[in-house]
Amino acid sequence: MATITMPQLGESVTEGTVLQWLKQPGDTVALDEPICEIETEKVTAELPSPFEGALGEILVPEGETVEVDAPLCTILETAASAPEPAPGPAAAPEPASVAAEAPAPGVDGSRAGVYSPVVQRLAAKHEIDLTAIAGSGRGGRVTRKDVQAIIDEREREAAAADGIPPAAAPLPLPEGEVVPTPEIATVAASDAYDVVPLSATRRKIGENMVRSTTEAPQAWMMVEADVTGLVDLRARERERFVGVDLTYLPYFASTVAHTLTDFPELNARWHGDELRRYRRVNLGIAIATERGLVVPVVPNARDLSVAGLARRIDDLVTRAHAGKLRLEDIEEGTFTVNNTGAFGSIASKPIVNHPQVGIVTMERVVRRPIVVEGDAIAIRSMMNVALSFDHRALDGAEAGGFLAALKERLEALG
Repeated sequence: MATITMPQLGESVTEGTVLQWLKQPGDTVALDEPICEIETEKVTAELPSPFEGALGEILVPEGETVEVDAPLCTILETAASAPEPAPGPAAAPEPASVAAEAPAPGVDGSRAGVYSPVVQRLAAKHEIDLTAIAGSGRGGRVTRKDVQAIIDEREREAAAADGIPPAAAPLPLPEGEVVPTPEIATVAASDAYDVVPLSATRRKIGENMVRSTTEAPQAWMMVEADVTGLVDLRARERERFVGVDLTYLPYFASTVAHTLTDFPELNARWHGDELRRYRRVNLGIAIATERGLVVPVVPNARDLSVAGLARRIDDLVTRAHAGKLRLEDIEEGTFTVNNTGAFGSIASKPIVNHPQVGIVTMERVVRRPIVVEGDAIAIRSMMNVALSFDHRALDGAEAGGFLAALKERLEALG
């Protein structure tokens, strides 16, 4: 018998709430199959089982909040997944045993032919032959990351075939799109006002914002960029772009990722008193959901084309609103992009996403008259770009240099 405990779903997370049990005692559980849905202040995620067998006792009822590492349930393992018993007298059989529905490992211990439901669904969705994959998991088992790697490679090849370059520029969500305002449950306190109960997510957002503004001396600056070329480029590419709606955001995210190459002091995180500058750009994308603000991460954003970023961001946005982000979706971001222009904002002052040291916003693209070529006046598409940064990690010279370089790259698009 094995025990499954509350995982740490995100950095600095100390507790989680069991929202729903997807399995009941006695139900068969396959390896990596979700057994319950958990909510923390950072993410709502399904918890996959690290064992196969049958669900034993549920130790935490739905709606209860427990600390990280607290026991959640037990799993009655099958003979195939249970560890080898120590030599000695024969032990009495478990009171409940379940025949595994998934294929058992081979005689030599190989798990090359064992696929979890998650892997099977992902492979079926993208028409991937699992038998052709050399798994990186235990005993050669094909993992979700193995399948995702193939999907990512296909996206890069598709982008290359489309002729869309890997470097990019700005992009807000589709014009006119408004994030719906959720109905907030309230508790009547008097005829004059209502007391609004705060969710774990809302409380944690508040705590993180207070921590960020208290610990980090934050500075702010803004530039305006002429993105007329980008607007034209997006209009041309949008006609032949398939899969998701092409907005300005993937262009902007790609341009930011490439600009960070020359300004590594902004692609950094605090680890205690140690400041670490990262070689890879793991770009956080701020998303306003019905549950509150979340910042899922696009790993290695610099290696993706605009098309690849568009598909990856669309997937993150969809799953963020559905409450289906995974732990790996929200970890290890090194810099954050915030699309405040989606709400019509033309200037904003974002708060740094601690422990990162920088966050940049793309504001609304606005057409207005601009002086060009001496005294001539033309109607151009203009966008403000605002940067907040941790003054402990860098000074205004580096921050200003980053914004100037980002502006130059954006204005060169098209």
